Amino acid sequence: MAKEKAVEKTFEESLIELEEIVQRLERGDVPLEEALTAFQEGMVLSKQCQDTLEKAEKTLTKVMTENNEEAIFEESEGN
Repeated sequence: MAKEKAVEKTFEESLIELEEIVQRLERGDVPLEEALTAFQEGMVLSKQCQDTLEKAEKTLTKVMTENNEEAIFEESEGN
């Protein structure tokens, strides 16, 4: 059997799939082996979503200076 190339999912697709796994597991009618596999898939999806959110946060905290250079946005301590 040929190995399929992994297609990267969007954040939204991963989140929907993760929610479906959680719902299936919460019902409690999943056989143990299937539950373990689903749990492992869920952990991978969770990590992918977390990584995507961290990248987005880093991108959003950058601002452009007057010289069109990127600078890290720093929150004032009063907030």
